[in-house]
Amino acid sequence: MFDHWIRSLSARLWLTSVAALALSLTLLASVVIYAFNHFPEQTLGRHEQIEGVTDVANGIVFDAAGHPVSVQLSDNRGWLFSMAHTELMYRVLDGQGNVLLASDGARDGAPWVPDEWPRTAGEKVGATIGATIGGKAFDVVALPVRHGDAMYYVQTATSKRLVDVMIGVRVKQIPATVKVTILVATIIFGLTLTITVYRILKPLRAVSNAAASITPRNLTTRLSVRGIPSEIKPLINAFNDALSRLENGFAVQQQFLASAAHELQTPLTLIRGQIELQPGIDDKELLFREIDLMARQVRQLLHLAEVSESQNYTFEAVNCAEVARDVVSYLERKADKKDVEIRLDVAVAPASIWADRGALFILLKNIVENAINVSPPNSVVSLIVDDVSIQVRDEGPGIRQEYLPFLFKRFWRAPDTRHDGAGLGLAICKEIALAHEWRLTVSSLLPGTSFVVWL
Repeated sequence: MFDHWIRSLSARLWLTSVAALALSLTLLASVVIYAFNHFPEQTLGRHEQIEGVTDVANGIVFDAAGHPVSVQLSDNRGWLFSMAHTELMYRVLDGQGNVLLASDGARDGAPWVPDEWPRTAGEKVGATIGATIGGKAFDVVALPVRHGDAMYYVQTATSKRLVDVMIGVRVKQIPATVKVTILVATIIFGLTLTITVYRILKPLRAVSNAAASITPRNLTTRLSVRGIPSEIKPLINAFNDALSRLENGFAVQQQFLASAAHELQTPLTLIRGQIELQPGIDDKELLFREIDLMARQVRQLLHLAEVSESQNYTFEAVNCAEVARDVVSYLERKADKKDVEIRLDVAVAPASIWADRGALFILLKNIVENAINVSPPNSVVSLIVDDVSIQVRDEGPGIRQEYLPFLFKRFWRAPDTRHDGAGLGLAICKEIALAHEWRLTVSSLLPGTSFVVWL
């Protein structure tokens, strides 16, 4: 079961896609983790500082005259500037570099970046500049803010120590977060892909089921290309074309078989009549035997051609016991000549079945006739009819185990067969059983053979 699944197209597509996604996410995560580990300040630190100066700029409150009077920050951002006022500071300056607003610890007017203000703030928007404030190393970020005709500047200063602490906390969480993200993304993608593949391959499954239903009796069926991917359509069209050629060839073969059998019947009858009328012909019995054998083979060919075409069947309610009695009556003379008794046993009154009466007669006749041919004198051929099956048993030498797979092949005869025949009788029986959706089984007995038609 697993081997079948792993070799299927859907499994290969699923495995390939999931593996490609997992590999891509792993490579991307490796690049991100490498960048965070080796360039933390350029990634996390710079992002945090730019976000902080932007929050301060957006929080400036102006009075009616257009002058900044206060800075309103979110609770989290305000708490950071209040609790870490020696490590995190902001200032709002005018165009001349005068401090208008500032956080605790940044109210003196000393420049944070000597000789670089306000040119640095105006030209390097969002740039991080190293500075020393109160004897400690800081990163300063400046952002211009225009309000009306006036230009103001916002500066934030973050101590190097605080940057390192924030980066350490963030970077430590990244590998675990990335692993969980990759795992969750792969699982979600795998589940989604399963549904997608199932829907995409649904037309192919429908085509496969339709192809499985095509038999020699159903060659008119064609595979639909509706919903089939364009890459698969040429294959479906080629298969349909092959079916058309096969149907035509099969029809020609059946027509030839029926025509040949029909045309041979009349000449054989005339030849037999001419021999009967001609005096002085030696070994007439031998000639009659050969002619009768040929006539029997021709009739079997005609039967084979007829039962191979579904339109030749006429289905109706049929009583199996009555057909079995007709078979016994038809073959009674043949059985008497061989000193064989045909014993009919109707176990229960079987219900009527939906079948072609003539085809059922031919099927039982062929099996019972074979049973008579292989039965020794003073033996019994049993024909047993019940509500689910019809069984034919003989007391002959039986069939060798290695011959069983070949019994229903056309023109096959066992090497040790002693009676005449063309090897078509059981092939005809198999065709009739298939047309009626019956099962035809055979088993060796001690002694004899048992054929069972499961209705």
